Amino acid sequence: MFNLKNRVAVVTGASSGLGQQMARAFARQGADLAILARRVERLEDFKKELETEYKIKVLAVKCDVTSTDDINAAAEAVKKEFGKVDILLNCAGSSKDKGVLDMTDDEWDFTIATDETSVFKMSRAFGNIMKEQKYGRIINIASIYGLVGNAEIPTIAYHASKGAVVNFTRAAACELADYGITVNAICPGFFYTELTTEVLDTDFFKKFANAHVPMKRYGEAGELDAAVVFLASEEARYVTGVILPVDGGYTAA
Repeated sequence: MFNLKNRVAVVTGASSGLGQQMARAFARQGADLAILARRVERLEDFKKELETEYKIKVLAVKCDVTSTDDINAAAEAVKKEFGKVDILLNCAGSSKDKGVLDMTDDEWDFTIATDETSVFKMSRAFGNIMKEQKYGRIINIASIYGLVGNAEIPTIAYHASKGAVVNFTRAAACELADYGITVNAICPGFFYTELTTEVLDTDFFKKFANAHVPMKRYGEAGELDAAVVFLASEEARYVTGVILPVDGGYTAA
């Protein structure tokens, strides 16, 4: 089960963090990869690592997911290289963390463009390729903060953007079902990334997680792999519109 050999997976935000972790998960299952990010030098290093370790084909594409032109060019490049796209993982993201009373227009617009609008633009570009082939898997990385609020760290635009991704996922799942395309979302809990390490390493947040996460710890590297591989698989063909928290029970408490 869950063999992805001869599948082509596109992963955004693949220059670091969760994007790299989940790209490796696809590679371990045999998928060829198109890895996208702004930092192309990191992509080239990662490309060599993946090709050497997993003996798969990898295309590195420089892409700013807030740029329509970059996204459309990336879609053309991937289609030219592989002839198809089976899986799209929308993982790229960033955030300006301010509360509703203090956030500037620019901080709001940056976060919404990066975390929400990019998911729409990527899904449009690569979804049209999937429509032609009557097959596809779109997986959006949302967040537990797309499901609940929080009183610890004001980050209103991040909540808004990830909440939008959650319902975008449901709506897109309904729209694209006729084309054999499933659309699902994963809502990670507290995992270490470049954006979260500084906060997660504070004594305050460690105590918070211990009190509010039933499993009393942060997520570890690799603990999103099973979810993303399942949703990308042929076996999950009747699963669409699902919002899957991987959070140690945080949203259940």
